Amino acid sequence: QYRDKALELITERLTILNQKYYRFKFNKITIKNQKTRWGSCSKKRNLNFNYKILFLPQKIRDYIMIHELSHLKEFNHSTRFWNLVGKAIPNYIEIVNGLKLDGLNLL
Repeated sequence: QYRDKALELITERLTILNQKYYRFKFNKITIKNQKTRWGSCSKKRNLNFNYKILFLPQKIRDYIMIHELSHLKEFNHSTRFWNLVGKAIPNYIEIVNGLKLDGLNLL
């Protein structure tokens, strides 16, 4: 039941964030039940998200979506990648540090 809700929420918000910051093209969005990841981006330009993203605060959800969208341009974690993330979310370091401390245990 959560997958459908997550897909709806992510599709809607991802469209808004992508139009506002990037306008990147991607293929499909998939909702998964991952044990160690909030999201991922494939070489085929597919975006994958953990259904548990539903239960996170909006700013953390936005960060996860921006992070994966940024991989569409920079498929790595280089300085250019983080600069791209930082243009959309200037305080991303605070969010990243919180995610590292709590991981998937934020629920």
